[in-house]
Amino acid sequence: MLNSLFVKIYLTVLASLAVVAIASGVFVRMGMEREHAGWSGRRDAFIAAMLPADSDPAMLQATVQRLSAAFDADISVYGPQGRLLAAAGRPVPQDEIGFRRRMHPGGHHLLVSRLPDGRVVAARMRMPFGPVGRTPLAYLALIAAAIGLAAFPVVRHLTRRLEALRQGVDRWGEGALDTRVAVRGKDEVAAVAASFNRAAEQIEQLLAAHRSLLANASHELRSPLARLRMAIDLDAAGQSGLVRDEIVRDLAELDALVEEILLASRLDHIEKLERMEPVDLLALTAEEGARSGVDVSGEPGVVSGDPKLLTRLARNLMQNAQRHGSPPVSAHVGAEGGTVVLKVCDHGPGLPEGTGERVFEPFFRPQGRSETAGGWGLGLSLVRQIALHHGATVHHESPSDGGACFVVTFPATS
Repeated sequence: MLNSLFVKIYLTVLASLAVVAIASGVFVRMGMEREHAGWSGRRDAFIAAMLPADSDPAMLQATVQRLSAAFDADISVYGPQGRLLAAAGRPVPQDEIGFRRRMHPGGHHLLVSRLPDGRVVAARMRMPFGPVGRTPLAYLALIAAAIGLAAFPVVRHLTRRLEALRQGVDRWGEGALDTRVAVRGKDEVAAVAASFNRAAEQIEQLLAAHRSLLANASHELRSPLARLRMAIDLDAAGQSGLVRDEIVRDLAELDALVEEILLASRLDHIEKLERMEPVDLLALTAEEGARSGVDVSGEPGVVSGDPKLLTRLARNLMQNAQRHGSPPVSAHVGAEGGTVVLKVCDHGPGLPEGTGERVFEPFFRPQGRSETAGGWGLGLSLVRQIALHHGATVHHESPSDGGACFVVTFPATS
């Protein structure tokens, strides 16, 4: 959550507001302190003028009473030695004069002025005499909080559109090529969303055209292959047995390759299999093993899938082991932790180091492998495609006693 763009932008806005509020409060506070210092000097000069040092006690008392009535305050004047010289209203005790607080404990404002001749004038008033020393920091904090709350929906709206764009790109990258994102507004985010939609549309069209061309070409190839096979059968007397057998094998290999290309193209076009039913993987594998001459063992395991595609998966694994490995080839079906596992192993030289994942690429050929030996074709690539369409995974293992094992793990059907 802390790494999201929304949190980063919003925290940046709040931090900027806090800095502005604190800096403004400091500057205003400094100005108020200077103003208060100037006011205090003028106030003390005023009081000194109203209560001159050479006033007799009667005049001093009369002046203090007039000031008390004018300001509705209790005023006491103390001499340099602490003796009370004059008072109006309730006298202000000397122990209160020592407080450095502007607010008296009783809720009144206490004003203390020390005159140049050493006298001290103390006034207890209901209203402050001079500028009110209110700090602006609370007001600035309130303003910053209001702006922060107002910025929340704006920032959230912007980042929510970015999150929707990111989620759309993720879905598209996972293979949902029909994914498009909503284009809202006319800003840069909307422009990026529109650009993504245009690019996704063009790429989807290119891939669709490529798949259509591949499927059509593969379909058209089957007709001349069938005619060639028929011509060889009709001209069997004119061909030697070895030459004819070689041509028949080549045509069979071409026919199988075209069939695999057609199946791969069909699997590329669909997102969900149309036919799904419970299948006993052990029975299916045993039947294909009997046809291929592979020993099959294990225990029954029911998976949900297309029987034809699952048969093709088992057949491709067995044919791959027989073609690229060495006998004996074995297949085993078992249950492991809520899953059904199909494992096909051979006892050949195994896979070259670092090719355990690359063998699932179409027509992968390891470095140094001769043209005559050929590559892996589409067999294992189809195995992975079929496995993915059934919610399964496939990987390669290298047994300690040599050879190669391909393991397909299916979710079990309860």
